[in-house]
Amino acid sequence: MPYHMFVDDNFHYMDRSYRSGPVMFLRVDEALAAARQIVDRFLAENHVPGMAADTLYGQYTMFGEDPFIVALDGPEVQFSAWSYAKEQSCAVCGG
Repeated sequence: MPYHMFVDDNFHYMDRSYRSGPVMFLRVDEALAAARQIVDRFLAENHVPGMAADTLYGQYTMFGEDPFIVALDGPEVQFSAWSYAKEQSCAVCGG
């Protein structure tokens, strides 16, 4: 079953003119990996040593990219880039 990934811009929240995509994937695991990579890249590029996790997460929610996945024929894909970013911010910042 095919999946489409779209990417919204958190800085332009709810403004579809800043949406990119779709990028098509044939498998959900590939789509999820691509979405996670977008979040991981932002966190890595914006982390500075000693930064608190909530600060990094705040940067993501203000300025990061928000990928989401749509199944073209099947059940909804359960992925929240914001939830993933929150978890990863803690991992990146060490707590």
